[in-house]
Amino acid sequence: MFIYLLCCQIPLYGVQRFSGIDPLYWMRVILASNKGTLMELGISPLITSNMVMEVLANARIIAYDSKIPEDRRLLQASEKLLAIIVAFTTALAYVWSGMYGEISQIGILSAMLIIGQLFVAGIIVLLLDELMQKGYGMGSGVSLFIATNICENIFWRALSPITNKTDSGIEFEGALVNFIHQLVVKNNKLVALQHAMYRSSNANMNNLLATVFIFFIVIYFQGFKIDIKLASQQVRGATTPYSIKLFYLSSTPIILQTALVSNLHFFSGILYKKFKNNAFVRLLGVWQENDMYGGGPRLIGGFAYYLTPPQSFLDVFYNPKHAFFYFAFIMITCALFSKLWLEMSGRSTSDVVKQITEQGMFIQGSKKESMVKILNKYIPTAAVFGGMCIGVLTIIADLLGAIGSGTS
Repeated sequence: MFIYLLCCQIPLYGVQRFSGIDPLYWMRVILASNKGTLMELGISPLITSNMVMEVLANARIIAYDSKIPEDRRLLQASEKLLAIIVAFTTALAYVWSGMYGEISQIGILSAMLIIGQLFVAGIIVLLLDELMQKGYGMGSGVSLFIATNICENIFWRALSPITNKTDSGIEFEGALVNFIHQLVVKNNKLVALQHAMYRSSNANMNNLLATVFIFFIVIYFQGFKIDIKLASQQVRGATTPYSIKLFYLSSTPIILQTALVSNLHFFSGILYKKFKNNAFVRLLGVWQENDMYGGGPRLIGGFAYYLTPPQSFLDVFYNPKHAFFYFAFIMITCALFSKLWLEMSGRSTSDVVKQITEQGMFIQGSKKESMVKILNKYIPTAAVFGGMCIGVLTIIADLLGAIGSGTS
């Protein structure tokens, strides 16, 4: 985690600091990336390679049997190799697209150095993730980096002591610090409260309260589960509960959906910069030409635009077509990714029944054939409906203005 945080603060050599809006801001938190630093790519190569290989294996495009240890090792090795290729290809595309300036301006040497830095940083992330997965840490590197990035973002935007000069006076970047400061320095407490709650220059107390609200809602839904009583075949009378949670697949569906959308936005931006008059490229996405990438480009049309979340309830009111398409896309993709991941992750009904029988357990009052029937009532529903519930929570969090986007 310390190495990851260091990489998040080390700027890329040969790149000027950019100001303005980051077009990929709402996706960076969940992809554990940080603009203009060694962690520019974040974990996107890992997620992309994992998603591609799992789809290829599930669609039987490649011969793979999860029961054979050699096949499992080959799939893992293939994922790592593909992640390295994706990291290099993405780094090359970033530089070629002019994200850090035109190659003619920054020079061939600087361009090659930037590609090298991004590529090596991608390999470091891969190695750190492998270190965690081998059992030297808790969980995986992917989940650790996402959690770290989200926590850092929330705590910084709530408690940052950095000050900014504005028309209304000195403001603190942190929402909570600014709230206390406004109440102390301003005589009119009502005006101070209104400013702290609704300011638009930085995170406000409404954003912070929305984040806390969504946090507790997620914890509440985490408790939704069904316990199925398992009995031991060896020890008479010994029972243990098997819990099937509503969030059966956790946040995997929304992470996969975010990886898909981020790749689409990235390639849309590249293609628009190079071929902006092409009809297909404009259908994919239309970007506002305002110092592309450096000074904060903004999607204003095309398919990619409809995959960006509405900024507020007012945005939904003024542009209902965009909101409806985004809501439908989130719900459908979360359900589809849940269904797909259920079969690929080894957590399907048949996999669970196999694990239970291998442990010498069985569902009380049932045989192996009926165990499949009983679990089929709950597991597929929990996976798909749980994925859709996460999609709904994401939408609500975006509309309420939770810090770091609803997805994170």
